[in-house]
Amino acid sequence: MSRQPSTLVTNIGELTTWDPERPSTEGAAFVIEDGKVAWTGPAVQAPAADTAYDVGGRAVIPGFVDSHSHLVFAGDRAEEFTARMAGQPYAAGGIRTTVRATRAASDEQLTSHVANLVQEMRRQGTTTLEIKSGYGLTVADEARSLAVAGQFTEDTTFLGAHVVPEGVTPEEYVDQVTGPMLEAAAPHAKWIDVFCETGAFDADQARVVLSAGIGRGLKPRMHANQLGAGPGVRLACELGLVAVDHCTYLSDDDITALRDSGTIATLLPGVEFSTKHPFPDGRALLEADVSIAIATDCNPGSCFTSSMPFCIALAVREMGLTPTEALAAATRGGAAALARDDVGSLLPGKRADFAVLDAPNHLHLAYRPGVPLVQETWVGGRRT
Repeated sequence: MSRQPSTLVTNIGELTTWDPERPSTEGAAFVIEDGKVAWTGPAVQAPAADTAYDVGGRAVIPGFVDSHSHLVFAGDRAEEFTARMAGQPYAAGGIRTTVRATRAASDEQLTSHVANLVQEMRRQGTTTLEIKSGYGLTVADEARSLAVAGQFTEDTTFLGAHVVPEGVTPEEYVDQVTGPMLEAAAPHAKWIDVFCETGAFDADQARVVLSAGIGRGLKPRMHANQLGAGPGVRLACELGLVAVDHCTYLSDDDITALRDSGTIATLLPGVEFSTKHPFPDGRALLEADVSIAIATDCNPGSCFTSSMPFCIALAVREMGLTPTEALAAATRGGAAALARDDVGSLLPGKRADFAVLDAPNHLHLAYRPGVPLVQETWVGGRRT
């Protein structure tokens, strides 16, 4: 295999690396070799490289790591969104509308749709993403959804336990999820997830689903405490999950459990924007020494946005985070939530995934909400 020419990225207005001593610096540069960061430091001390790339005084940040998305689906739920904006409450049952459309779609249609959404994410600076199944809810449809997702990411998640489909009891469906569906899905999945919520699965059912997945070699994840208070977050902490997602309704005991277990709270501010539920208090979590991540939860029902910059702006405006904290949660926080140590920062040895912002520094991500500031996205040292 031929060596990829090294590249010096220079004339950077502000470089965010997440180096513990100097997270962001001006007048910095970095070198890419074979798709990875080989060196970072002051531009005046930069080593020689085969080529140089001048970013024109713009800011460079690590690529966003979107640790929660549902991209394999068909159909549209714009009318449901419109009804919510008019005052109709969000409920988990709307997922079944997407299930019907997804089952009717061909593999080619699903693949094309995911490809378009991934490209949309790339244009907005996302370089690593997780993709869940969960809109098939049959053995064959869950397996094919994961096969489609696997064309775009190594972080695929089996979410057969999204809701109980029509025509079966919850007990019958849990048996199916933990039996033949798990067997068909496991070869295509890295993670297993469950929606522990009123209208979906209770704590006992969630425990059964996750235990079965762990026994099959999958890593556990969980949706919890999205629609109201409940046992999901504490169950995630008890089971030692890397991360638990949503965390909209948290008690003091939930926060203590997150802190003591080290489980990451993945916050999904686009969901609260789209469902009109209250935003979680990110400031309270950070002050309690809870680690957080930010992700889009891109899906057709409760949050149809693919934009990590939009979620960062919401986290700053509505969840009490500083712009720097929000960027950290959307990059290194997302990497931690996926148990990835190769992405999320721009340090030597990490994959050279980054975004060039048409702005002098990262503060503009929240300062200029809705403006397409990402000028270029690089994955593995190559422009996409």
